[in-house]
Amino acid sequence: MSDKLHIDEPTGTEFVGHEWDGIQELNTPLPRWWLWTFYATVVWAIGYVVLYPAWPLVSQATEGTLGWSSRGDLAQEMSAAEEARAATFERIAATDITDLADDPALLNQAIAGGASAFKQHCVQCHGAGAAGYEEYGYPNLNDDDWLWGGSLNDIEYTLTHGIRWEGSRETRLAFMPAFEGIFSSAEVDALAGHVLSFSGGSQSSTRGAELYELNCAACHQPSGEGDRMQGAPALNDAIWLYGDSRANIRQQILAPRHGAMPGWSDKLDPVTIRMLAVYVHSRGGGEAEAIPEEPQISDEVAAASTEEGNGNS
Repeated sequence: MSDKLHIDEPTGTEFVGHEWDGIQELNTPLPRWWLWTFYATVVWAIGYVVLYPAWPLVSQATEGTLGWSSRGDLAQEMSAAEEARAATFERIAATDITDLADDPALLNQAIAGGASAFKQHCVQCHGAGAAGYEEYGYPNLNDDDWLWGGSLNDIEYTLTHGIRWEGSRETRLAFMPAFEGIFSSAEVDALAGHVLSFSGGSQSSTRGAELYELNCAACHQPSGEGDRMQGAPALNDAIWLYGDSRANIRQQILAPRHGAMPGWSDKLDPVTIRMLAVYVHSRGGGEAEAIPEEPQISDEVAAASTEEGNGNS
């Protein structure tokens, strides 16, 4: 009778002795397939711990008898990728930046490398599409307006040495004086109107023209075409770094804002900087290299040189 009390009569299975609200638990055995699967996973886990990194330590995990690690695998892949790119990098380094266009395949590789570097280092200020942010004075790199020149060499120089960057003695430098306290409010308004008149945004006045000629023309030139040697922006187009409203221009006259750009020579290698320059130049606003002007030789000097040459021959 005692045995029957501990056996479930319909199934013939023993009870484990637990009971909750009249419900008793049966000691039903696990399926054999499940048990063998469980044993197999235990054996597999022991083998994995022995062969591969498994137990975390203070600075690293156990190495495993195979010596494999995901970091080591990644290092090998990165090394292989670097070796594959090394030949291309060497060719870009050995080619003058103005001659890259002579090799379309190499030029495309340089543009692709520059695009990758731009996404990593430049989008924070210039945006993913290189359109810049006028609100913060980050210039648009897609247009034809350049403070310091938009040729390949000009862009490469700017990327290397930066703008108002303390890390290079050869950085681009330009500062506009503040005229707050020098001009009256009416004079500032007249000057702003004259500046706007260069791009057709306002009517000029005699007083505005006089103030511009006395205080601004030396840098921005009489017709507002700007001067890249000084980093003075052109005022006769519709492209503005800090906004084209009269209030924006008044603010720039009274308390000019001077943006800064870091040079990348301390963070990027020369080849990456070159690829960045090629990519920026390819965005649509890049300019051709300036052709140096030949020195003018007077007729007297030319004649003397000819006579001297004839005498030596």
